[in-house]
Amino acid sequence: MRWLGWMLALSGACVSLSSWGSPWGAPEPVRSIEITRFYTGRWYEIERTPMHITDNCVAGTTDYSRLPDGRTLDTDACRIGTPQGRLKTFVGPVTLLNPGQNTQMRVSYVVWHLFHIRRVYWILDHDDGYHWFILSDPSFEHVSLFSRGPQPPAADVSRMRDELRRWGYDNSKLEKPTQFASPQDAGSDR
Repeated sequence: MRWLGWMLALSGACVSLSSWGSPWGAPEPVRSIEITRFYTGRWYEIERTPMHITDNCVAGTTDYSRLPDGRTLDTDACRIGTPQGRLKTFVGPVTLLNPGQNTQMRVSYVVWHLFHIRRVYWILDHDDGYHWFILSDPSFEHVSLFSRGPQPPAADVSRMRDELRRWGYDNSKLEKPTQFASPQDAGSDR
């Protein structure tokens, strides 16, 4: 049984390394974030790297709101199959990992009211008007492109994709799960 303990310790170390990135991971975020402009309201997921947790998810959104104690709450949501499909959500408080820059965060999602799943995200870049941003995990394996509207201008999407390409990310990995039926469908059940 001692080997089982070693295997668990080694797998934990591997998970830890992949969670925090490596010298070949994500680029450093380009510019700092103004908390009151970024961490508030709804963002729409325009493109993303496919992962098991988002299989069959469309119309993805991230909402940031303030809790009574002043902390920020992250609510990630999508619809299963179609824009009218069942709502799937993950909710958790945000902890900023680099106060002042505000570009690196940890979200502690609560799953089934029992488990906490912690994810670290970096906001790699955003535009001056806070109309779009590029999100990545520190390892640069999973990337998402977000916009303030469900149908961003093509120029904004091109700029985000150009940034990723410049950083060496293979844009062919991205999927486009948007499929927002209408602005009211994107916001229902909230």
